[in-house]
Amino acid sequence: MQSNKQSLVLLPGFLCDETVWKQQIAALADLTEPVCMEWGPEHNSILAMAEAVLRWAPQQFALAGHSMGGRVAFQILRMAPDRVTKVALFNTGSDARPPGAAGDDEERRRRELLAMARSHGMRAMAVEWLKGMLPSYRQSDTTLVEEIIAMFERKSPDLFEIQMLALLGRPNATPFLAQIGCPALVLTGFDDTWSPPARHLEMARLIPLAELVAIPKCGHMSTMERPEAVTEALRVWLER
Repeated sequence: MQSNKQSLVLLPGFLCDETVWKQQIAALADLTEPVCMEWGPEHNSILAMAEAVLRWAPQQFALAGHSMGGRVAFQILRMAPDRVTKVALFNTGSDARPPGAAGDDEERRRRELLAMARSHGMRAMAVEWLKGMLPSYRQSDTTLVEEIIAMFERKSPDLFEIQMLALLGRPNATPFLAQIGCPALVLTGFDDTWSPPARHLEMARLIPLAELVAIPKCGHMSTMERPEAVTEALRVWLER
């Protein structure tokens, strides 16, 4: 018997995997047939990631991307808009790397983390990285923190460098936002300092069928920090 559930393709962010989405996968099983992409060393640019997803995904699918995965989602929409029925964009951005000092500073900070991963290991890097990724009031949530660190520890410094270079070379999707024709959920945490609410408000203004959701008491790892609120927003989006 053919299923009437929606196909849902999930795209994790930088150094992330299905762990980011596991609570949504379980909670939305009544509505969807979710599959999560796994990034490997061959996915060395945002374009290469998007091409890989399009080779692997069903012919038509709902698409949700977190952080770097949101940037890949924009590229997929640009390449194959007829295959995406709706899109959810979490804790992400549409801009290219900024020119001048701001772009240089971004590369410097990313390379400092890479150097730490190579010299002291992925766990040490993850502990440092989480200081900016999670709000201060979540730093003592040992279950959450350890789950994120363990996810990063499963990756290698080489994969870190590959994905870092892909992000530094990311395309500018902002001019394309007005052409997105499917229903869109644009979501972030109120306390996400990496991908702040103001950035998501601007993206939601540019996407014609967008709904903006900003989750209180939540940082960059929204799907893991506030899984119930994120799942509810996804459910509303899936049922639109």
